[in-house]
Amino acid sequence: MDTKILVIIPNFNGRHFLKTCLDSIKKQNYLFYEVIIIDNASSDESVRYIHENYPEFTLIQNKENLGFAAAVNQGIRSSSSEYVFLLNNDVELEPDSISNLLKCIEKDERIFAVSSKMIRYNDRRKMDDAGDEYTILGWTRKVGDGKSPDLYVAERETFSACAGAALYRRSILDELGCFDENFFAYMEDVDISYRARIQGYKCVYCPEAVIYHFGSGTSGSKYNEFKIRLAARNNVYVPYKNMPWPQLVINGIFLLAGYFIKYIFFFKKGQGSTYLNGLKEGFNSLGKLEKTKYEHKNITNYLKIEWLLIKNTVKFIFF
Repeated sequence: MDTKILVIIPNFNGRHFLKTCLDSIKKQNYLFYEVIIIDNASSDESVRYIHENYPEFTLIQNKENLGFAAAVNQGIRSSSSEYVFLLNNDVELEPDSISNLLKCIEKDERIFAVSSKMIRYNDRRKMDDAGDEYTILGWTRKVGDGKSPDLYVAERETFSACAGAALYRRSILDELGCFDENFFAYMEDVDISYRARIQGYKCVYCPEAVIYHFGSGTSGSKYNEFKIRLAARNNVYVPYKNMPWPQLVINGIFLLAGYFIKYIFFFKKGQGSTYLNGLKEGFNSLGKLEKTKYEHKNITNYLKIEWLLIKNTVKFIFF
């Protein structure tokens, strides 16, 4: 029996990206999938364009912008597919992307998510993302960003899969409770991968699944007020939610150091107040988060995660 994959594409005013993205999905050599596009109240003719040109794809229209996490959860809950492929609207897929992701995730039932080989759309001599790593400083690192794609040809385990182009195992998504909608956008993929790691699952980078990414297609730019504020807030959410109190106490000085260094970085760009406002929002709204329940049976996984955070920090600083 062929495996059924649900492709979920959140869209917000992405009309100018849709043809490239959706045409590349139709050209996939794996045919047993369905596509759901979640439109977050676009005002740029996206809805009309999809209706007129891609009637075979399901379109869910929201009356307001619910954010990335809520949109993908809508898609996940509307289907019972075995695997879920989350995809940004500002990408183009190679024809064998989906089939290669599927081959990779089926190698091991402990694989929660598989991250694609994301290459910059406008400069294909440079990587965009080869999987994400998380550090003890509370930073996320896009592996390979700006480097040659030739350096990232080996499959490997990674801390988190970038939800801009990643295949997820549905049974584990159901077990974890899907994406946390409090994040709205940014870092929700790190959060859910962190929760998966606590339960002993893993994420893997698949170099054969090549996808070209424009980058910041929805938010508009790499460093804008919206993205800086949300990312800062969510950088507070991830450790608070997923680290038990003893681990938070141990790592607290490193997290504060990470926040301070990021503040200096954004201060020099004239956006220090935006970053600080995001941090304040994060600390002031921690009460609405549901902390990941600590279970002693997962102590080994917590220790493995702590080691990864330290190792990734060393790599981030020195390599």
